[in-house]
Amino acid sequence: MKILVVEDEKKVAGFIKRGLEEDAYQVTVTHDGAEGLKQALEGDYSLIILDVMLPKKDGLTVVRELREAGRQTPVLMLTAKAATEDVVSGLDAGSDDYLTKPFAFAELTARVRALLRRDGQDRGAEVRFADLRLDPVSHKVWRGKTEIELTAKEYGLLEYLIRNPNTVLSRAMIADHVWDYAFDSFTNIIDVYVNYLRKKVDKDFPVRLIHTVRGQGYVLREG
Repeated sequence: MKILVVEDEKKVAGFIKRGLEEDAYQVTVTHDGAEGLKQALEGDYSLIILDVMLPKKDGLTVVRELREAGRQTPVLMLTAKAATEDVVSGLDAGSDDYLTKPFAFAELTARVRALLRRDGQDRGAEVRFADLRLDPVSHKVWRGKTEIELTAKEYGLLEYLIRNPNTVLSRAMIADHVWDYAFDSFTNIIDVYVNYLRKKVDKDFPVRLIHTVRGQGYVLREG
């Protein structure tokens, strides 16, 4: 599989490249956002590892423009900032996961494998629950005849809910399946994203589908 690494710190980029190549990945490295976006749009990559702080074009802009161009290549974002608002900004821009610097290489490769595995599984027939429809191929979502625009992480959360209807999903389960990593610090982020989904999926419709089960988690059910 081909992986694009966009990282301006050359020692870090070299460290990532050597490690991934030892795991038999083909790795291309670039050191600024403008060239990274060009490579991402022109190349056929299975995954992009993208730093946030880059010269010429920052990582948030790169992933946003990549998604606007219709490219759904999984993006693992590297950031020195771990505050909730910083993580949410990266996920809202269109990244699929994030990793805070400094990181252990074993954790990086675990995230890489999880994203590649999820991307390979993220194909198949349309999924339905009540009047909610989700297309795993195009990542489009409808409530009745109304198309609902979702960010990559909102989509991932909704897909997990719709594939497990009438089942209470704990925050730990959501963190493990949607973010592929069980992290206590994800709790607040999960609540933020559930609220985002409610505003888009439930707010303007007569029947609520996303419910909170106090002390346990969230469930997708009618009424």
